[in-house]
Parts: sequence; structure tokens; C-alpha cells
Amino acid sequence: MCKLKEKQQIREDVWEELTRTKSGRFPFPLQGRIPNFKGAERAAEQLFQLDIYKKATVVKVNPDSPQLPIRARVIADQKTLLVPTPRLKDGFIIVRPGSVPAGDERKAASLKHINAYGEVIPLHQLPDIDLMLMGSVAVDHNGHRIGKGAGFADREYGIIRELGNKPVPVVTTIHHLQLIDDTLPSETFDVPVDWIITEEKALHLPEQVKPSGIEWRSISDDDYVNMPVLQELKQLLKNKNEQPDHT
Repeated sequence: MCKLKEKQQIREDVWEELTRTKSGRFPFPLQGRIPNFKGAERAAEQLFQLDIYKKATVVKVNPDSPQLPIRARVIADQKTLLVPTPRLKDGFIIVRPGSVPAGDERKAASLKHINAYGEVIPLHQLPDIDLMLMGSVAVDHNGHRIGKGAGFADREYGIIRELGNKPVPVVTTIHHLQLIDDTLPSETFDVPVDWIITEEKALHLPEQVKPSGIEWRSISDDDYVNMPVLQELKQLLKNKNEQPDHT
């Protein structure tokens, strides 16, 4: 039977192992981050070969360093890129096809410069998303993942489902040392991944049961203050429910 560890201890173990083996790379320290890793480009290349990427027209990618090659390629492939704002304060930044000059894709994909090429959009203007990339600190063989601990990625998925987005494939790209044998603790609002892609291989998991929206009971008063996008979502849903039914 797999031993369950506390999530934070697993994070610490992964950060330490990546550091010890010199498998991580800038920015340092790896602790407290979705860790960048050697081979991130190779992992990204494996994603680009999959039909779920080729067929997607709107791709949401987390803003962390190891997924920079993916964000740049989404732009280069003239797909619509959505990137959550830091700590999900203002929702999502959209970079539309044709808005980035050739050669600027990597610059536009960086968090430092993305606002010069894209713009923050209100939730009611969010296009339907076809594919979601999530950053991870650790993932187990059942597709359970843990990030830095703030739950932003899970809430991003919950937000788009509340807005009526269809269930979409969820992918994470990681170093193979981040794929662990322990079974990760999982709660009802945690979003499992459908694909685990390392610098060595792509693993497609059996169909995963995902949340159908935000688990509102898990949202604290501080969450509403720190993530105004949740208030925006709640107001949108309230307005929708108050609209008269003309059918």
C-alpha cells in the first residue's frame, strides 16, 4: 500500500531532489515555485505532437517558467493563448492570433512582457477553452497533482466550468523526478490531469473525474478579497440566474 505523505512534505522532497540532482534550473531557489527543469523544451515538444494540442484553438497555459516554451509555441502556431494573471487576481490575459510580430513569441510569452502583447479580459468575454496546461510540483501515477499550495490551478478549471466551458483535457509537463510513486492526497475540488508529460515520455491516463465547477464552500473571505475574479464570477452567475426565462 502506498504511503500517504502530507502535501507540503512531498513538495519539499521534490524540490530537494531536483536541487540535489541539479535537474532544476533558473529561477532559483526551486522551493516555493512550480520548478523549472532541464528538459522542459523536450517535454513541450512531446505535447506538440499530440492531437489534443494540434486540434486546440484556445489554450490556457499557467504562467510559470517551465511552461514558457509552450506559451511561445501557442503564439507561434496562431492559437489563442490564455494565461491567468499572477495569483489569479484579475482573471486571465488573452493573447490573440496575429497580435505578436514574428520573432517576438518568446518575449510575448514571458510574464514580464505579456501585457504589452495581450490584455486582461473580463470573464464574460472569455472564449471557450480547448486545452488546459497546469504547472505541478508533484504528480502521482493516478493523475493527482499538487502545485505550490494555493489552489489557483484548480480554481481556474472551476471558473471555466462555471462559465459553461465543456470539460477539457488537462495536461502537465514535469521532470521525471516529479512523477512520484506515493499516492497524493486528493480532495473533491482538486483537478486531476489526463496527460503527464516528462522530458522522457507522455503518459495518457484513464478518463479522469473532474469538478464541475467551483466548490464554493471551500472559498474563504480572504479568497474573495485576494482574488476579485471570484466576486466577478459570482456576480455573473447571479445575473444569469436572475434573467427571465422567455422559453
